[in-house]
Amino acid sequence: MNKERKLIIAGNWKMNKTVAEALTLVADLKRELANLKEVDIVVAPPYTALSEVSKCILDSNLRLAAQNMSENNFGAYTGEICAGMLKEFSTRYVILGHSERRQYQKETDALIARKAAAVHAAALKPIVCVGETLAEREGQLTEKVLETQVTGSLAGLTKEQAAETIVAYEPVWAIGTGKTATTQQAQDAHAFIRGVLTRMFDEATARKVRIQYGGSVKPGNARELMGQPDVDGALVGGASLEARSFADIIKNSI
Repeated sequence: MNKERKLIIAGNWKMNKTVAEALTLVADLKRELANLKEVDIVVAPPYTALSEVSKCILDSNLRLAAQNMSENNFGAYTGEICAGMLKEFSTRYVILGHSERRQYQKETDALIARKAAAVHAAALKPIVCVGETLAEREGQLTEKVLETQVTGSLAGLTKEQAAETIVAYEPVWAIGTGKTATTQQAQDAHAFIRGVLTRMFDEATARKVRIQYGGSVKPGNARELMGQPDVDGALVGGASLEARSFADIIKNSI
């Protein structure tokens, strides 16, 4: 598949996998995906497994992501994890603003923007999640929600930082529900997001930004989704918890 931007497919494990289970999964992925270079492959285990997973994938084509990060560098922030701690484990990416954190932890666009700035300051790459709820889509508010979230969550970034940011479009109504946006719905949303990025920065910057799709991505729909001109990868939830399904999504995307 000849894409303008290199595909990036990340597995967000959420609050799943003990250290032992995590090591089994990445060992299987290493076997399944050995020598595959056409796609940037990322796994995001829970914090407790980062250290051991980091050691396991050191000699592989898998890269490590954290599922969240504090906007602060150190200090009296009980329960938080900062960039310096993540870098100890060769973490490359940090997922920010996932809809579950927006919903359950009440994270705002302004907070996510501060986190994105902290991620870039540490020479890591943020994966910034945006997406509308079912009520918002049915109310014809998709574009308004996406514009608000993208402009708010990426506020303050330089053009250079924006180009190194991954945006993940995750329609909330498709996460873990088995419902998937049609390829046209996904492409329309991604093209709209790229338009917002063009207005925020410029066209050259917007063309460099990789925009992932997330929301019930499966081996069976991966090829069609990844074939869309503005879909540059996937942020995979449930299907990334099993080596074969995650590997098949990646293989079917090429």
